[in-house]
Amino acid sequence: MTFLTIGHRGVMGVEPENTLRSFVRAERSGMDVIALDVQLSKDGVLVVLHDPEVDRTTDGAGAVADLTLAALRELDAGQGEHVPAFEEVVDGVRTPLQVSVRDLAAAAALAELVLRRDLSARVEVASFHDEVLAETARLLPGVRTVLHSELSGGAEGVVARALVCGAHTVALNIRELTLDTVESVHAAGLRVTGWTVNTLQQLRLARALELDGAATDFPEIRSTGRFLA
Repeated sequence: MTFLTIGHRGVMGVEPENTLRSFVRAERSGMDVIALDVQLSKDGVLVVLHDPEVDRTTDGAGAVADLTLAALRELDAGQGEHVPAFEEVVDGVRTPLQVSVRDLAAAAALAELVLRRDLSARVEVASFHDEVLAETARLLPGVRTVLHSELSGGAEGVVARALVCGAHTVALNIRELTLDTVESVHAAGLRVTGWTVNTLQQLRLARALELDGAATDFPEIRSTGRFLA
């Protein structure tokens, strides 16, 4: 079984999250997939940031939606890195990308870019929001999608949601996972990954649960995982 190591916002445990520096480090570390977050700037450009505001991850302040790409690029996102446009990441690394989207407007912009740049084989779309994945499936038939979810509704509820919105993978909190849950997801024909796996103990658990992959903040998890295969 192939076990995918997913670089969480690059390798945010050792580099500034969601920056090109972090993505390049993740690629050089051998991550199978790089996970990142996109939002729309004030002037409609897909930019790579997790929070609705820039306050936590940059030296600026305010909502992403209120700032143009030019204004965002003037901010220091850590160690002199700037906030990248999504297309800059596409051009900067070759590793497959798992793109997390939180609203329909950003999903539509991402779909347009994927079609224009012919990125369907390289990009999968992730979201906590069912309607975003359903719209992505409509706009980009055949593109892989990932439903991020808590397990508050139980495995059956998550599986039902994933099937309705057309997700191919379910991504769940490693601290909530049990073997029964993983087997239920697999029985529905879906893949299941865990987040966030940052210790050797968590990695061993991910392997024992027969997950299809795990998101991690640290490049060391990738190299350690080879020896646990």
